[in-house]
Amino acid sequence: MSARRRTVPSLLDDPGIRRARTSPRRFLFAVPPLAGHINPTVAVGAELARRGHQVAWTGHRPSIEPLLRSGSRIFNATEGDFGRRLPDIRNDWLGLRGLAALRFLWEEFAVPLGHAMMPGVEKAIDRFRPDVVVADQLVLAAPVAARHREIPWATSATTSSEFARPLAGMPKVEQWIRDQMAAFQLDHGIDDLLDLRFSDHLVLIFSTGALIGDISFFPDRFAFVGPALGRPATGPFPWDWLDGRPAALVTLGTLVGSSGRRFLGAAADAVRELDIQAIFVAPPETVADPPPNVLVRAHVPQLKLLERVSAVVCHGGHNTVSESLSQGLPLVVAPILHDNSVVARQVEAAGAGVCVRFGRVRPDELRTALATVLADGPHRAAAERVRESFAAAGGAAEAADRLEKLA
Repeated sequence: MSARRRTVPSLLDDPGIRRARTSPRRFLFAVPPLAGHINPTVAVGAELARRGHQVAWTGHRPSIEPLLRSGSRIFNATEGDFGRRLPDIRNDWLGLRGLAALRFLWEEFAVPLGHAMMPGVEKAIDRFRPDVVVADQLVLAAPVAARHREIPWATSATTSSEFARPLAGMPKVEQWIRDQMAAFQLDHGIDDLLDLRFSDHLVLIFSTGALIGDISFFPDRFAFVGPALGRPATGPFPWDWLDGRPAALVTLGTLVGSSGRRFLGAAADAVRELDIQAIFVAPPETVADPPPNVLVRAHVPQLKLLERVSAVVCHGGHNTVSESLSQGLPLVVAPILHDNSVVARQVEAAGAGVCVRFGRVRPDELRTALATVLADGPHRAAAERVRESFAAAGGAAEAADRLEKLA
């Protein structure tokens, strides 16, 4: 779907002074305890608030609160045992690969999270009285609660992996996932069954066809709005450490923890012999004896840093990939979990990066891959094409436009 372009300039097109084209409405974002799924909603929520609408979030408060601006309205929806078990669930999930990880995602995370969130989401809806509920694809409780109350709901699809049909060759696995959602709906009194990952009103996809591939066959309710950027920068950074040489950002996202130690060690060895600088986003203790051209920081202002680097090494998390390509930066992708592999293949198919093995990559392989994308060649040109597509799609402003129409 091509981005909607306006032919008559208007003050309303200036994002700094944009206001609601409709009377003020209320939007409730229901998100899982995963930073990569929360971040895009932050930018969309901020855009809606700038237009005069009221915005709130519901989910696991300790996961949501650090990512939002101070004073944001949050309704906690994961009280009790599930919230306490979250660290163990994450660690167990990260230790799995392939179909085992997919099965765990649904049986141990998505469905239990849905049951745990249902009372809190219902309470949030009753208290906040939203005109639209925006449900992340992993928050099964939100569309069910919205349907019970006959409130329009939109899907927030924070990864492009679902739209490539990664399980098309495994129809029994696809059916098993649909069965999980069907059972959840029946448990909560709905027998008019839907695929809860895809709203029948509006599906916001934070990507475009430049990365996903052919999107011409999707119906109009599937809105490919591109990345919703603008999450707050966090933490100081020693900018004077950058000395003008090409620089690379190396990050494995927020889920990896100790399982990334081996990969980060290989990455440190890989850049040791390159005339570049590298910023590793990791706890300092996970990278033993880093070379002088490596800076290890537990936290970085990622969006600002991406303006200063020349390439990115990452695990294929959709946010990091999208933010990197929004700057026209080529990537080296080492996928860890199932959707990471799909996104990595999309990056490679778009020509914007190179894939390596997360668990078994050697320093020389990683060195070659990084040197390849750092060269001013086809990977950088392809990343620039994706950047242009993202910019044309509209991002948070286009998502807000679509949500206003739904309201």
